[in-house]
Amino acid sequence: MMKRIISTLVMLLTAASALSDDRQVIPLWGDGEAPYAKPHSLKEYRDDNCWGNVPCLHQVVTPTLTLYLPGGEPNGTAVVILPGGGYGVVAAYHEGYEIAEVLAAQGTVAAVLKYRLPNPETSTEPWRVAEADARRALQLLRAQQLNLGFSASKFGVMGFSASGHLAASVSVHPTEEPTENPDFSILVYGVTILNAANREWLEQSLYHRPMTDDEVMYQTLLEHVDETAPPAFLAHAFDDDVVPYQESTLYAEALQRHGVAAEIHIFARGGHGFGPGRDEDGTSQWLNLVADWLDRLGAER
Repeated sequence: MMKRIISTLVMLLTAASALSDDRQVIPLWGDGEAPYAKPHSLKEYRDDNCWGNVPCLHQVVTPTLTLYLPGGEPNGTAVVILPGGGYGVVAAYHEGYEIAEVLAAQGTVAAVLKYRLPNPETSTEPWRVAEADARRALQLLRAQQLNLGFSASKFGVMGFSASGHLAASVSVHPTEEPTENPDFSILVYGVTILNAANREWLEQSLYHRPMTDDEVMYQTLLEHVDETAPPAFLAHAFDDDVVPYQESTLYAEALQRHGVAAEIHIFARGGHGFGPGRDEDGTSQWLNLVADWLDRLGAER
C-alpha cells in the first residue's frame, strides 16, 4: 500500500507538468465522419482558468482517445475516462490526463476521451454526440487492444459530475451491440437523478430545447437500473453543494436492490470538482481505493 501511495503522488506531480510525448492519441472515428456532425467553423481552444484555476477545453468538435498503458503489472482492466465540464467544456486535465497517469501507474489501461460537446452549431442532434463517442471509445478499445499494445478482460467507464451522468447513462441503457457497453462504471460526484434543477440543466446544456416525455423517461436514470447494469465504484463528498452526495447513494442503492455490486466512499469534506483529490481533506484517497477495486475486479476472470 505504501508503494502505491508513493506512486500516486509521483504520478500526480508528473501529470501537473507537460504531458508525456509517448502517449498515443487516437482519432475516435478514424477517417470517417462522426455521427450527428454537420459543417461548422468552430475551433477548439484551451482555457487555463475554468472555475478559477482549472484548465479545460472549449468547443470540442474532434473527438480523440489519449491512451496510457500500464507501467507495471497490468490488472486486466481498461477504463475510458470521461472528463466532466457540465456539457459546456471538457475538463480534460484534472479529470482526465492527471487521472489516467495515476491509473496507468497502478496497472489499469486508461484512455481519456475528449468527447464532442453538445452544440447545435456543430451537430444535427447534439444530445446524442457525447454518448455516441463514449460507446465508440469502448468499442474501439475492445476491437483494437492487441494492435494498441495491451490486453484486458474488462472495459469500463469513469465519469465526473456531468460526465458521471454520461457514464451512468451508458451503463443503464445497454445497446444491442455488446462491445459498446461497459463492464463496470466509476462515478465521481456524478449526476444520476432527474430533479427539477437537473432537468433544467440538461435542457439548457445537452438538449438545447425542452425534453420530450420520452426523453424525460430516458434521463430518469434510476428507473433504468436493473440486474444488467454493471458494478459501480462511487466517490463523493458530503459537502458537495453542486451535485448532492445523495446522487451517489441513490444510485448505489438502486444497484444493490437489483443484486449488482456497488462500492461507495463519501468524504466528510471535499466539495465539488476535487478531481484527483487533496491530502488536506482526504479526497486524495479515492484513487488508491479505486485502484484496489479495479485490482479485485480484474481478478474476477
